[in-house]
Amino acid sequence: MVHRAKFHPHSILITGAAGGIGAALARVYAGPGMHLFLGDSNPAGLAGITAECRARGADAQWTQVDVTDKAAMAAWIKAADNIKPLDLVVMLAGVSYGSATQEETPEETRRTFAINLDGLLNTLEPVLPLFRRRQRGQLALMSSHGAFRGLPIAPSYSATKAAIRVYGEGLQAWLKRENIFVTVIIPGFVKTPMTDANEFFMPFRLSAPRAARIIRRGLARGRPRISFPWPINAGVYFLSLLPKTWVDRLVALK
Repeated sequence: MVHRAKFHPHSILITGAAGGIGAALARVYAGPGMHLFLGDSNPAGLAGITAECRARGADAQWTQVDVTDKAAMAAWIKAADNIKPLDLVVMLAGVSYGSATQEETPEETRRTFAINLDGLLNTLEPVLPLFRRRQRGQLALMSSHGAFRGLPIAPSYSATKAAIRVYGEGLQAWLKRENIFVTVIIPGFVKTPMTDANEFFMPFRLSAPRAARIIRRGLARGRPRISFPWPINAGVYFLSLLPKTWVDRLVALK
């Protein structure tokens, strides 16, 4: 069965673009005729990836912006759309704290909710009126396999990613009536600075470029969910069937 590309975006805005999956995704989209608007709180990382994208022929611009700053996000998105009307907005900005040996602090918990959830809403809310006025657009929300089970290693991360997954799924039928398509991305372990800090074994860990290619292909086909790799999908499903006490023993804090 041949799956044909359904979407061909030429103007893309990416949050969390300075490194990891965000930077890798910018690279796979970069090319002649592409407009990339890259945002992050890390100016050095943004400058580097922007230079790479320009070298590949893209019209790339970077903006240092904090996704928790509602006014700044609205201004950035409006300015980007005025330059080149946006086709695709990819919301990747996110953080995770805590580990198997150290609990999250109250400050880290609040920061996780602020960046992962408020940051997503601060991106989504200014974009929706633009897409609705044009009656077209594509949104990509970054969730996680951690969304399917609250993990004691990083409970706030699991909670925020669960909210993003469910919210994205709810938006899909709501916005499709207006020709706006929503994709929820659920990656397995991907080699990024965030996962480099993990102290546990990460099976089937993919490189960021490989993950970016999978995501781009899924977005081009308009898939409502991009979840990979399949062994992690199967493992998470299996864990969801186990009694909660069994799972808690497997991922208990040390």
